[in-house]
Amino acid sequence: MAAPNNTSTPKKLIVIYSPPGMPGHLFPAVELGKLLVAQGLEVTVVLGGEDNHGAGGSFLAGIEAASPSLSVRCLPRATLPSDVPAGSFEAKIFGLARASDPDLRDFLLSASPAPVALVIDFFCSSALDVGVELGIPTYFLHTTCIASVAFCLYQAAIHEQTALSFQDLGSDLLHVPGLPPIPADHLPAFILDRDSLSSKFFLGASERLCNSQGLIVNSCRSLEPRATDAIVSGLCTLTGRRTPPLYCIGPLIKPDEAGTQQRHECLAWLDGQPKASVVFLSFGSLGWFSAEQIKQMAAGLETSGQRFLWVVRRPTGDEHQPAGDLNTLFPEGFLHRTKERALVVMSWVPQQAVLAHGAVGGFVTHCGWNSVLEAVMAGVPMLAWPLYAEQHTNKVFLVEEMRLAVAIEGYDKEMVEAQEVAVKVRWLIESDGGRELRQRTLAAMRQVKEALDDGGESRTALLNLAREWKNTGDSGNYATMD
Repeated sequence: MAAPNNTSTPKKLIVIYSPPGMPGHLFPAVELGKLLVAQGLEVTVVLGGEDNHGAGGSFLAGIEAASPSLSVRCLPRATLPSDVPAGSFEAKIFGLARASDPDLRDFLLSASPAPVALVIDFFCSSALDVGVELGIPTYFLHTTCIASVAFCLYQAAIHEQTALSFQDLGSDLLHVPGLPPIPADHLPAFILDRDSLSSKFFLGASERLCNSQGLIVNSCRSLEPRATDAIVSGLCTLTGRRTPPLYCIGPLIKPDEAGTQQRHECLAWLDGQPKASVVFLSFGSLGWFSAEQIKQMAAGLETSGQRFLWVVRRPTGDEHQPAGDLNTLFPEGFLHRTKERALVVMSWVPQQAVLAHGAVGGFVTHCGWNSVLEAVMAGVPMLAWPLYAEQHTNKVFLVEEMRLAVAIEGYDKEMVEAQEVAVKVRWLIESDGGRELRQRTLAAMRQVKEALDDGGESRTALLNLAREWKNTGDSGNYATMD
């Protein structure tokens, strides 16, 4: 009888590289890593440019504790290059990621087993050069929608068509294959001036996409069929340039936080509200408003007559006021007059659990992609109030293409008036149009959940990608360029 073979084939290692200072990009990366581990791969998530002994270290420790199947590493704190202005957040992230490339290279060379794939965030695009140098197949992970990927691929063509900056085009419409027309002034502010460093970083990253082995996107085809088909058909890339394979594997959303700690008071309050009656207002960790805008929102919510749960952040410069001193933020008597139908929260709430609660009938959102996906997964219709970055373009895609939101008018002006808030919130809950929007969102929820089930399009795309990596030959050697 032959002796049993106790040797086992080492698992293939995948390295996922996420930029510093962008938790909204890190969470999908972690969720992707967990899915890959479940498929028999070894995964290390690397965060660039953070301080191992500061906030970044404790943040990563929390992720490791919640995701013990993953290995998490933080590269040494990077020094911002002298040619990168600290005042531009996006240029700073691109610059810090670029400055971390030598440390990433050292990590990849020392990793055992040798990585069979490197998955990089869009803001870490310069790391593609490291992957090429070391002979590691390199993929991009896009934590935003498929439509944004289509725009990124097509940006080089737009730059060939005009010498103007986007800011010079004003509200002129940009026509990108597979997308609804996009007003030029709805593009992220950091790319409006084509001569700015942040815009040059963005264009360079967009051009690097075509040199990667694949584009992994936190969305699914059923949500964005036109954008998906335009990319796959090669319509978004310049003639003569290849379109990498597209892997739509989303939605990737972080687990429900509510089950891991004491139940938040807002959920108990929601328990006492009628089904689909509450409007939830939350604008992300950077969703700041002026004092006057907060008062206009409050007046509109009161006039609407609807139930609401509102996460409020103090205006910039007012953050250090006593937490209990809320009346100064709102019209006189607002909290007293609305106390029977409203809850105002001045801190974090478990957003995913709130959206999944049966009492929530609508979501006023800044259109951050993670928040959008959480709302879709819960079947909650949206009112779009974009604030910064790619949120304005997300609003266009949500309203014009996916038809899962209606815009709050005036978001692109100095002030959204109280009357607009009142009209839209009332419309969302009480009107036939609001009910139709809810039905479309519920249909999208069912499609997305089917995509994630066994045999679904997102599940199949993930399994195909994992299979490719598991079948990759492991020579253990890197093809280093001179």
